[in-house]
Amino acid sequence: MDIWGDIKRTFKEGSVLTRLIYINIGVFLVLKIVGVFFYLAGQPTQLAHWLSVPSVTQDLLRRPWTPITYMFLHSGFLHLLFNVLGLYWFGQLFLFHFEGRKLLSVYLLGGLAGAAFYIVAYNVFPAFSSVYGLLLGASASVFAILVAVAVYDPNREIHLFVIGRFPLKYVAAFYVLLSILSISTSNPGGNIAHLGGAFWGWLYIHQLRKGKDWGDGLVRFIDKVAVWGTGIFKHNSNMKVTYKKPPRDDFEYNRQKNVQQDEINKILDKIGKSGYDSLTKHEKELLFKQGKK
Repeated sequence: MDIWGDIKRTFKEGSVLTRLIYINIGVFLVLKIVGVFFYLAGQPTQLAHWLSVPSVTQDLLRRPWTPITYMFLHSGFLHLLFNVLGLYWFGQLFLFHFEGRKLLSVYLLGGLAGAAFYIVAYNVFPAFSSVYGLLLGASASVFAILVAVAVYDPNREIHLFVIGRFPLKYVAAFYVLLSILSISTSNPGGNIAHLGGAFWGWLYIHQLRKGKDWGDGLVRFIDKVAVWGTGIFKHNSNMKVTYKKPPRDDFEYNRQKNVQQDEINKILDKIGKSGYDSLTKHEKELLFKQGKK
C-alpha cells in the first residue's frame, strides 16, 4: 500500500482543516520519533522546550518563533487527541459558514492571541512572579474557532454525548467559564491562553460584521511566502506548461464527458478484478477527483 502517497495526496488536495490536523499530528510524531533516538543515545532532548512559548520575556526574545510553533506542539497523545477532535468538530462548523482562508487566519491569530494573554499574565500578576512556565498546544486556536462560530451562529444546535442537543452559544460559554474557573486550580497558563483565543474569536466576528476581515492580511502574506518558496524549488528549464482548451460546443462537451466516464469505468473494473492497491498513482488521483465532484 502506498500510504505515504495517499497522505501526500490528501494533504495536497484536502481542505485547510485537513492540513491543520495533518500538521498537528505530523509535528507530534516527528518530535516523538526524534525523542526515541535521543533516548537510545542516552541524551536528553530539548526540542519541545525550544518550540514552546516561555513565560520569561528575555527567553522569548531569544526564541521569537515560539508564539507560532507552540500552537502545533503537544505534550502527549491525549493532549493531541482532544485538541485534534475539537479542531475537527468546531472547524467543520466554521467551514459551514466561511471558506478555509478565514479558518486558517482564526487558527493562527487565535493562537497568537493566546500566547499574548499568557505572556502578559505571567509578567503582570504576582501569582506568577516566581514561576517559569512553558506554553504549548493548539487549544487557544481551537477556542478561537469555537467562539467565532458560536458568535456568528449562536443558536445552532450540536449533539453532546449523553447530555443531548445544546445551542452552540451555551457550549462556548461553558468552556470559557470553565477556563476562567480553572486558572486557580490547574494549568493556569493554558487556561489563560484559552481566554486569549476566545477573545480573538469574538473580536474577529465582531469586526467581520463591520466588513473588516482582520485576518486577511496574514493569509495574503502566507500566500506570498508560499509562492516565493515554490518558485525557489522549481526548475523552469524542466517545466512543461499545458493548457486545457474548453469545449467549443455541446457535442465536444459531451464527447469529453464520455471519455472521462470511460476512464472511470475502466478504473472501477480494475478495482473489481485486482483491488484498489492495483491502481496507478494517476488512476487513484483521477478517481479521487471524480469523487469530489
